[in-house]
Amino acid sequence: MPLQQAGLRAMAAGLLLGIAATTFPIAHAQTNKDSNVPGAAPDVVVSIQPIHSLVAGVMGDLGTPTLLVHGGASPHAYALKPSDARALDKAQIVFRVGENLETFLNHPLETLSAKAKVVDLAEVDGVHTLGFREGALWEEDGHDHHGHDAHEGDAHEADHDGHDGHETHDHETHAHEHETHAHEHSHHGEDPHVWLDPANARAMVNAIAKTLIAADPAHAATYETNAAKLNGRLAALEEKIEAELLPVRGRPFIVFHDAYHYFEHRFEVEAVGAVAVNPEQQPGAARIREIRDRIAQTSAVCVFTEPQFRPRLVDTLLEGTSARAGVLDPLGADIAPGPDAYETMMQALADTLHNCLAGE
Repeated sequence: MPLQQAGLRAMAAGLLLGIAATTFPIAHAQTNKDSNVPGAAPDVVVSIQPIHSLVAGVMGDLGTPTLLVHGGASPHAYALKPSDARALDKAQIVFRVGENLETFLNHPLETLSAKAKVVDLAEVDGVHTLGFREGALWEEDGHDHHGHDAHEGDAHEADHDGHDGHETHDHETHAHEHETHAHEHSHHGEDPHVWLDPANARAMVNAIAKTLIAADPAHAATYETNAAKLNGRLAALEEKIEAELLPVRGRPFIVFHDAYHYFEHRFEVEAVGAVAVNPEQQPGAARIREIRDRIAQTSAVCVFTEPQFRPRLVDTLLEGTSARAGVLDPLGADIAPGPDAYETMMQALADTLHNCLAGE
């Protein structure tokens, strides 16, 4: 009996240890969700890599935000994984660009993250938006910067409505399978690629810090310091890119599709057209002739593709011209996620533009 009793005691002790081992992480996670607990940062989820980088920069060592859409995936056609659903379920804050870019999040945010604070960074104070350029052949930048508070009933809506019947704007509201992102038009015709303007990025950093401070006031000073340092680096980055691109201003080029309006507008290096407006549809023969004519008419120096775009079509476009080919990436598909990813991505865009346009 003593041996049997000892065995039973050992089994009971093992069972209790097993229960403790399985329940402790749950209790620990619940404790961390309480922002009043010293050392606990909010659970934060971010949609795409450029925004994730800015959030990571503001959070610093206090915590690591969860990134949903990694480099090569599309934030429009993205399908949530079980790990994503779990992250959204426990999220206190969700940062995204807006409902017209990361459309895959619209329904989950109504269910999985019903209690989370959702921040649409394209709508925060200080972010200035641009309208989509009509068609895919542009004489010049015809849209002025304007604040997000001018969304209702302004000229953007007229611009969007004016696209009716244009062969390149055939209801771009279905899921885009292309690597980069959705090119769905918002109801007001606003281009969602706001992060490609460093001035917008700084405004977003301020909004990110404000949101984090409201959720975690115990670490307000750290968030403020991190945001100030990050914005200082972004201002320096903007000056560096401006100096780098100054010598190649006025040199015409063609982009794969209209994803770079904010970058072009900020640094005054305007594209004269795009290979495609709808990036997942292969341009037809008439479209190819149109772009070849555009290259000849404007003496375009470069035609830029994107990482997952097959270059054979670009070879066809360049045949018989003096234009060069380059690759632009508006999401940083090959860059490791983290607080430095945004700056690395923007510098890579600038370097690629400069090197191709300058013939280096």
